[in-house]
Amino acid sequence: GIIMEKYIISIDQGTTSTRAILFTLDGKIKAISSRSLPCYYPSSNAVEQNPLEIIISVNDTINELMIKEHLLPEQILSLGITNQRETTIVWEKATGRPVFNALVWQSKQSQDICEALKDKEEFIMSKTGLILNPYFSASKIRYILDHIDNGQSRAENGELLFGTVDTWLLYRLTRGKVFATDYSNASRTLLYNIFERKWDEDLLNIFNIPSCMLPEVKESSSIFGYSDILSESYLVPIAGILGDQQSSLFGQTCFAKGDIKNTYGTGCFLLMNIGENPALYSKGLLTTIAWGINNKVTYALEGSVLIGGASIQWLRDELKIIEKSSDSEEIAYNTLDNDVYVVPAFVGLGTPYWDDNCRGAIFGLTRNSSRDVLTKATLESIAYQVKDVMEVMKKETKYKFNFLSVDGGASGNNYLLGFQSDILNLNIKRSETLETTALGVFYLCGLTLGLYKDLEDIKKSHRVSDTFTPKMDYKTRNNKYKKWKVAVSAARKFK
Repeated sequence: GIIMEKYIISIDQGTTSTRAILFTLDGKIKAISSRSLPCYYPSSNAVEQNPLEIIISVNDTINELMIKEHLLPEQILSLGITNQRETTIVWEKATGRPVFNALVWQSKQSQDICEALKDKEEFIMSKTGLILNPYFSASKIRYILDHIDNGQSRAENGELLFGTVDTWLLYRLTRGKVFATDYSNASRTLLYNIFERKWDEDLLNIFNIPSCMLPEVKESSSIFGYSDILSESYLVPIAGILGDQQSSLFGQTCFAKGDIKNTYGTGCFLLMNIGENPALYSKGLLTTIAWGINNKVTYALEGSVLIGGASIQWLRDELKIIEKSSDSEEIAYNTLDNDVYVVPAFVGLGTPYWDDNCRGAIFGLTRNSSRDVLTKATLESIAYQVKDVMEVMKKETKYKFNFLSVDGGASGNNYLLGFQSDILNLNIKRSETLETTALGVFYLCGLTLGLYKDLEDIKKSHRVSDTFTPKMDYKTRNNKYKKWKVAVSAARKFK
């Protein structure tokens, strides 16, 4: 008989696109299928998606992979899901139909709900490790229940279910048989007690959300359920679920306490493994669950840069001074150093400032500041913001970092990583697979299915492609960073 190759498919359901990635069992990418996903902006502070378009995009990308690669259903050992986090979906239990659009993590519709609960902020943080912010799911659920007919009573009667994107996909892929989430996604809802590992009555009461709406919480590495998406006669197990940033931490094999990674996407997310005994930190750092495996839960510290690669898209789409994002690399290499600073606070500033009202600014312009100068300064602003987060992580945890692992779209930019290494005075390792989010959930499925014995086994198979080492002298680095701090404080004064 013919020997059939076996594969694992990672479903990477992001904010702007859905991808299905076909991995060989040794962790190499064989094929990728992708669909872009529209966002809707019904008002200036709202970002929404259609939950049905999300599941359709998942079905489409999986089907396309199967057809293009001439695969039989039995060649797929399992599916794994990694997803945009905090995005909130509420649907009818009886029909599986959404009752409202998905409220995307970036959406600020529920700002007023959070404002009204300001006095509970400390209490909420002490249980969830998160700040009280419309970013997380709880206030979004409240918003949806307040904006549909009889929302509260329908929820209390058990007619409505809530899920983050992973739960929604799992529910639809198993035809409503499985209603569950994993630790990492549960820990982003503002309703989950990360220390006691349970949905928290006090938090549910604060937001007035009935517990019957909530999914069961399972280990990230487990068989969540089975799907007939590949064929009616073949049930494929869903063997791993992890929120996207945690999945990238796992995909970078940051398994030891103190390991740290940064993903350069639309925003930048720095996550640091803090081991099995969580602590709460200040300065806008979030404590969150990284993953749960073999009855052990690992925690992470998270810092967020709200506008990372998005600032380069701004140069391309709004200012039209570059044609494609990748042009910024060559421009930066060929532009002399100058004292121009861009603070890309288009939606406020994240860690450590969490200043929602700050707006973008440019400082230090002179008569010969060209568009190339602006491009280079915008690229550098990404690295400065990452340093802001690293500095506060260093101070708060007293850890000394040996290197930073990086991934995400903009990590393909060599100028950015060289400058990042200079400004941090730290070695930077770029993963061979820039798709480390999908790789993380592939590793997780491999662990569930026994392809890997343990985390050490996974670490052995991980490959790094490039290392960047710092070349800037202390004085230059110090001066540049000082000026960046002045630029930020000046931008924050303009309200």
